Amino acid sequence: MEIIKTVNENATDIALVGRLDTTTAPDLEKELKELFEQGVSQLTMDFEQLDYISSAGLRVLLFAQKSLSENGKMTIRNVKPEIMEVFDITGFIDILTIE
Repeated sequence: MEIIKTVNENATDIALVGRLDTTTAPDLEKELKELFEQGVSQLTMDFEQLDYISSAGLRVLLFAQKSLSENGKMTIRNVKPEIMEVFDITGFIDILTIE
């Protein structure tokens, strides 16, 4: 998986390319922890090129959502139908802000 990051003061855009699974989820979690430590409060994640998400990937999204729930906002956009189906089945569609 490739993580493409654009930082603008307290807002960050992250585009994910490939698969967010057990192998790649720790890399994303590390990136997110660093961003939150730097004070990022607005996070937009672009899933246009994300092909697959596993439960490990869902766990990282839940971590990010909880981290920003009090003092920020996370938005996910450009979600492919197959990933949206995973969000729907797992109930994440009700937890995440999806455009």
